[in-house]
Amino acid sequence: MTINVHGYATHSAQDDLIPFRFERRDPRPNDVVIDILFCGVCHSDLHQAHNDWGGSIYPMVPGHEIIGRVVGVGSQVTRFKLGDPVGIGCMVDSCQHCTPCKKGLEQYCEEVATFTYNSIDRHDNTPTYGGYSDKIVVSDKFVVKIPEGLDMKGAAPLLCAGITTYSPLRHWQVSKGSNVAVIGLGGLGHMALKLAKAMGADVTLFTRSPGKEEDARRLGADKVVLSTDQSQMASVNGQFDLIIDTVPNVHDLNPYLPSLALDGTLVLVGYLGGLEPMLNTVPLILGRKSVAGSVIGGIAETQEMLDFCGKHNITSDIEEIKIQDINAAYQRMLKSDVKYRFVIDMASLKE
Repeated sequence: MTINVHGYATHSAQDDLIPFRFERRDPRPNDVVIDILFCGVCHSDLHQAHNDWGGSIYPMVPGHEIIGRVVGVGSQVTRFKLGDPVGIGCMVDSCQHCTPCKKGLEQYCEEVATFTYNSIDRHDNTPTYGGYSDKIVVSDKFVVKIPEGLDMKGAAPLLCAGITTYSPLRHWQVSKGSNVAVIGLGGLGHMALKLAKAMGADVTLFTRSPGKEEDARRLGADKVVLSTDQSQMASVNGQFDLIIDTVPNVHDLNPYLPSLALDGTLVLVGYLGGLEPMLNTVPLILGRKSVAGSVIGGIAETQEMLDFCGKHNITSDIEEIKIQDINAAYQRMLKSDVKYRFVIDMASLKE
């Protein structure tokens, strides 16, 4: 039997999100049924809802920073039991047999992962619907455990903003003594500061806003550099092993390249699309520097990140909202008017 679900959906790129009733699939033997308690609101929800990247499927139920409790398990599920606090991030399936999947890097699945929403289920060809809803049914392989004692509301954005910044920090082996910079202080940037600091790095924030210094230091920054100030920029030349660039729109990377150390890497995690102006390769060639990209993380790494956050008591700074306020929240996100992530209390769906 299918499961009747209540959520919020948008029916076109121009429409607001409105109440929407739909059905979840009859659970398969390896499925977990989850009552959704909280769902983070990600910048990509906005982009997908507005079809900014093309390929949006309507009606769309966004949401991929999902925290809930297990209310049902399939006959083959052994990792989860009723009542467990769990999370679901950006993916709900992948091919499971390509090289990246075998390495636990499902986010780079060669056949493309099945995303939590705005995707097509690879078994029954139905559209996937996300976390702006009261229940979800997911393969147990793509469900993660929430560590005991971690605030569940604040943990929701870890499933996207957290893993998106944790994965490059781990891949480029940030540890005690590493010099790390973060460009931009939003949902991703504030998580990058917290995580890099907890890994023992010396952490700098690049920002265009002088007013962000106090908050940046509270979140873990040792230094704040105003990227519009040439003397401040010159003062950090050759310093950073890794720069995490969280800016979500087109911007000039060239001012930051001289601040990379020998063999340093600037990794883009916030922006999808063409770069303008083009890159000047001189600082790259004269210091064996790299510009790279990274997207979320695999399921094993997401669990590792959650366990790390549990150990260091790291959660996202959030503003809790009701689902009825989602359209106003989208408008505020367009103006960067949130510190630092909206999280929907799904109990509000009952109102």
